[in-house]
Amino acid sequence: MTPPNHSNDALPKTWKERLSALRNLPPLLKMVWQTSPFLTFSTLFLRFVAAFIPISALWISKLIINMVVAVLRHDTINHTLFWEYVALDIALAVLSDVLSRFTTLVDSLLGDRFSNSIDLKLMRHAVSLDLASFEDPAFYDKMERARRQGAVRMGLLASLAGMAKQLLTLFTLMSAVIVFSPWLIILLAASTLPVFLGETQFALLNYSILYQQTPAKRELDYLRFIGASNHSAKEVKIFGLGDYLMNRLSTLFQRFYGENKGLAVKRAVQGSLLNLISTAAYYSAYVVILLRALKGLLSIGDLTLLTSAFMRSRDIMEDLVRQLVDISEQALYVKDLFDFFETSPTIISKPDALPLPHPIRQGFEFQNVHFAYPGSREEVFKGISFKLNPGERIALVGENGAGKTTLVKLLARLYDPTEGRILLDGVDLRDYKAEDLRHEIGILFQDYVRYDMTAGENIGFGRVEELENQPKIEESAVKSLAAPVIEKLARQYRQMLGWRFDDGAELSTGQWQKIALARAYMRDAQVLILDEPTASLDAKAEHEVYQRFLDLTGGKMAVLISHRFSTVRMADRILFLEQGKLIEEGTHQELLALQGKYSELFELQARGYRP
Repeated sequence: MTPPNHSNDALPKTWKERLSALRNLPPLLKMVWQTSPFLTFSTLFLRFVAAFIPISALWISKLIINMVVAVLRHDTINHTLFWEYVALDIALAVLSDVLSRFTTLVDSLLGDRFSNSIDLKLMRHAVSLDLASFEDPAFYDKMERARRQGAVRMGLLASLAGMAKQLLTLFTLMSAVIVFSPWLIILLAASTLPVFLGETQFALLNYSILYQQTPAKRELDYLRFIGASNHSAKEVKIFGLGDYLMNRLSTLFQRFYGENKGLAVKRAVQGSLLNLISTAAYYSAYVVILLRALKGLLSIGDLTLLTSAFMRSRDIMEDLVRQLVDISEQALYVKDLFDFFETSPTIISKPDALPLPHPIRQGFEFQNVHFAYPGSREEVFKGISFKLNPGERIALVGENGAGKTTLVKLLARLYDPTEGRILLDGVDLRDYKAEDLRHEIGILFQDYVRYDMTAGENIGFGRVEELENQPKIEESAVKSLAAPVIEKLARQYRQMLGWRFDDGAELSTGQWQKIALARAYMRDAQVLILDEPTASLDAKAEHEVYQRFLDLTGGKMAVLISHRFSTVRMADRILFLEQGKLIEEGTHQELLALQGKYSELFELQARGYRP
């Protein structure tokens, strides 16, 4: 599978569109300032002082050279003043070095703080987004560009501050050039225009390539992960996938290399041709300066000052052009960062949202609920209606794809119905605070997370505000039958789990499931949901876990999802889902007596246990 390229329609094609991306610079600079006002001011002040050193050094050099020439002509000079000029020239060199080193230091400190700040903002915003966002490939591309480019955009501040410094320096140098010949400014501009045209063209092409490579680079990261991960190492070896994965990686590497090489070669060739024009303009001005010197219109010091000022002015102007192009290019990446921040969640609490009732008195009610995942035309539910009463334990049964897990997501308001409504104590679920609702629902999904953290943290995450409550963590482990597993670990609840970090201990699938189940018990919520978390356990172990779950959830609402009918029969009521509809409902005995779909599948499963 090769991810499709992004459409070029999303890319800026004109300078107007590119300049519009610069509107993201003020909010970015505001974020930098908020990171550390002192460090931000410091880097700007240091550059401001450094901007006046070049012209000062050239002027002092001019005075020194003229005095040396005067001595060679046997003229009288003020020797004290001469050595004062020399001392001042040395002091300027030392000051320039000190300013440069402190600027680098401040930039480094500010860069670290800004990078950390951006990472935290990215994570905080990602956590606030809907579950639907994380099931959308386009969102992942946007998040990947934001993640890759956000932190390194600190260079923008250095570039902007550097430009301000160079503009000040350029102003002082050009003042010296204008005094001798205003016409030289025209030649100076002509020497930098070709650089400007060439760099702007290739900056956009470079961004276009990086933009289009985003999906493929995500594939590259994924291939690297599965090729060198303990989660996939067994299958990679057993099925001999190593060569196939390396070939896929090699193909992507060759593709990136080819695209980048083509742009680099074209940039080098075209840049060399444009530079011929720039060089011709520069040396034309240089010849004008030399002719004036030969006519005796300039002193040796003046000649040195003027040629140096002109040469540095040209270098600075070319550098300014490159930096302007670079900033406009980086502004496109900053746009990716703010585009990500502008992604808003749709499942949010209303300003006047109600607190969740405690205790829940009437329970949940699905009223003619329809649902289709964002971007899909196929409905998962086509008008289902049922109730979950307080203290009742129901089981959801159905073939794969029947919508059992989706129903749980709707119950926890990870999604909202596309039609119909879900009530809690007679009030629409959307009228409650979403955070309160999720706080009172404990869910353990089949694809639960195995955190490469301590055993205590793996359990405590069920109620993160109680992470330091060791007795509660241990109580939850006892409830889930995870306590015997943890007691055998070298550091028990402080034992690092998984192989990602040093001294980690890997658990079996069944042991991980008990740890995850303890996390659900830690929640101590009004509603507890088990979504096939024990699928890898044998029938006896699963029955024991579910029986214990039912015993410990007495008086609470509970939802069980399992393919094993011997387990779901323990529920007070069973809902059978098929093709988006609720086709059967009742107790185990009632559904067997109905002789319908449930009864048919129960007999098929039971037949597998008979001799």
